[in-house]
Amino acid sequence: MEAEKQNRPIGVFDSGIGGLTVAKAIKGHLPQEQLVYFGDTAHLPYGDKSTAAIQAYSVKICDLLIKQNCKIILIACNSASAAAYELVREYVGSKAHVLNVIDPVVSYVADEFAGKTVGLIGTKQTVHSNVYRKKIDALGQGITLKSLATPLLAPMIEEGFFNNTISESVIQTYLSDPVLQDIEALILGCTHYPLIKEQIHAFYKGKVEVLDASELVARHVGQVLEQKQLGASALKGEPHFYVSDYTVSFEASTQLFFRQKVHLEHYPLWE
Repeated sequence: MEAEKQNRPIGVFDSGIGGLTVAKAIKGHLPQEQLVYFGDTAHLPYGDKSTAAIQAYSVKICDLLIKQNCKIILIACNSASAAAYELVREYVGSKAHVLNVIDPVVSYVADEFAGKTVGLIGTKQTVHSNVYRKKIDALGQGITLKSLATPLLAPMIEEGFFNNTISESVIQTYLSDPVLQDIEALILGCTHYPLIKEQIHAFYKGKVEVLDASELVARHVGQVLEQKQLGASALKGEPHFYVSDYTVSFEASTQLFFRQKVHLEHYPLWE
């Protein structure tokens, strides 16, 4: 029974395909684990949806991931982590361990940057929800958080504009904002942003630590598997990808995010 539990898959979901950066990091960190990914492409972006809508989508997606017998369900979207984590945890109950992409980043920041100034970039929903600020303040480590909404970055990356002059000037414009002055670290508060991490690094010339949530979250998933003794005992098959709305451009974009060819299966959330 225990072995059967260990060999169940890890479920990862996001409003679209940005969460594939997290799925890719998990695959790199825990190659023996089977992944099931769900991208709610019919409803993206979550960044401009109401809390109630995001909660409804999240619960529906969890039904699918529970049906797939997932041992862990990771909300690989900052907006959904902010809006639906508590509700999803309650809804899923003991059927799976529910994780989000915000807590591992907050705990890393608390450990490494006590008493320092840290920047955050993300969607309007993530920044205006104040979820990072509340969680960081609650730890009482004297960390000053400077947040900037950077709404152009995610659509720019979705369209494949990175590592070129257009993305260069958008990134420079945002990072030059006076709000982000004098920071010692920058949280990439959106699962799209690891794809422009190198450009952000280059902008800061090594003076600011760039915190890639996908790496921190993948490490956290590994720790949870270890604590709960749920690590898979044998190498599992290829990851399985579902989307709620299929288009050829998503199929192409998934390769940007996952860095290899993937097959998307169409799974409408509401029939």
